[in-house]
Amino acid sequence: MSLNRKLRMGMVGGGRGAFIGAVHRMAANLDGKIELVAGCFSSNPEKSKLSGQDLFLDPSRVYTSYEEMATKEAALPVGERIDFVSIVARNDLHYKVAKAFLEAGIHVICEKPLAFSLAEGKELREIVKKSGLVFTLTHNYTGYPMVKEARAMVREGKLGRILKVVAEYPQGYAISALKDATDGAISNWRMDPSVSGVSNCIGDIGTHAENLAQYISGLELEEVAAELNTFIPGRPLDDDGSMLLRYKGGARGVLYASQISTGDENNLNVRIYGTEASIEWHQEHPNELIVKFADQPRQIWRRGNSYNGAAAQKNTRTPFGHPEAFIEAFANIYCAAAEAITDAILGNPAPADGYDFPTVDDGVTGMAFIEAAVKSSKNNAAWTKLDY
Repeated sequence: MSLNRKLRMGMVGGGRGAFIGAVHRMAANLDGKIELVAGCFSSNPEKSKLSGQDLFLDPSRVYTSYEEMATKEAALPVGERIDFVSIVARNDLHYKVAKAFLEAGIHVICEKPLAFSLAEGKELREIVKKSGLVFTLTHNYTGYPMVKEARAMVREGKLGRILKVVAEYPQGYAISALKDATDGAISNWRMDPSVSGVSNCIGDIGTHAENLAQYISGLELEEVAAELNTFIPGRPLDDDGSMLLRYKGGARGVLYASQISTGDENNLNVRIYGTEASIEWHQEHPNELIVKFADQPRQIWRRGNSYNGAAAQKNTRTPFGHPEAFIEAFANIYCAAAEAITDAILGNPAPADGYDFPTVDDGVTGMAFIEAAVKSSKNNAAWTKLDY
């Protein structure tokens, strides 16, 4: 059985001037299955109303607080209320907003990190499980077709036993602050511990590298030995970090994340080394997957070709030679979440192999990773276990 209408989406955060809110709206709209009908776009009531006007929403569905939105949307008839909310607010609000909507009986799609702290993340995991509702975390890099191809290769045993994982996420945008001792607007709140939590760089982009490595490899991270650094004077949180990783089962890894890597833009990449082969994927060249062997030439697999597996093909929209990238990867997360939410609405059983999107459990792993890295760094890079 299928739904004979679009899913109705609400949004918290993402008002005028917010980059990531616009990305989420474009991604949700891309496949024509979702419609934005309501929102609280800012903690500033006037800005929220103006943002609603920008998006041509019914003024009665543009709210001045997320609490008001959760209460009033839940009170609407089932045929009118939002089916899910997309949370694109700052870190310190993720838990509070998600809790309010889950308790109102509304499915949730949430930006990462999951929460302000690991303790909040664990509490939210329990709330999600008790609610029985769909909860999706937008680790968007898992949405790329060739990332899914890489994951399928690992699952099918084509790499053999995984020995080594190397994940990197260098950016250089913050280096200007080192030169002029001023903070760019993009990093202000991320460097505020009362808003961002215990980490800036590792919490912001290091978690993407950790999540991507885990998603592809299927390995569970057990402990880290981390050194976090703050190169820009006056900042209370890290802008760079390097660490060693130990995975359950014996695989080892290296992870490096940085916002002061001069000249790098968004150079997320991951390499997975197995006993039979290895794979390499670069976010800035997302339509290619490099496959390497000990005794034959390396191969470059490209998105959109008939040799791609089912998961990559399912998440591909255009023929080969027509690149797909950032917005489409986000859209793949929304499509997977929409499938789960639709099944929940209709009472359809979940697919035998489940739904392909990051969950609240992935979010708790991310929070455990952040806090273990910070704890390790404070203890002279001592090996520190993740507290799941």
